[in-house]
Amino acid sequence: MDILGKIESLRKQREWSIYKLAEQSGVMQSTLSNMFARKTMPSIQTLSMLCSAFGITMSEFFEEDTNNMVLNENEKNLIKDYRLLNNKNKDIASNIIKLLK
Repeated sequence: MDILGKIESLRKQREWSIYKLAEQSGVMQSTLSNMFARKTMPSIQTLSMLCSAFGITMSEFFEEDTNNMVLNENEKNLIKDYRLLNNKNKDIASNIIKLLK
């Protein structure tokens, strides 16, 4: 698995800069910059902090098949509520979520 690539992908999905990732995770920006520049693997502690910032567990991080995504109760409730909306309101909800990212 390309660990640095996965971190970079998760960062870009959220449209976060390295500075924002550092801010969200508590990992120093210089640590992240050096990690990417030198292609060095993060420590377990650093990876754990990054996963917390991304809102995922380490198990989810290493999971290759995203079709088996584990959802917390809040995420499950959001999906249930979303499915009850009509198409117009689903579009509105999607747009609001995009704006909040």
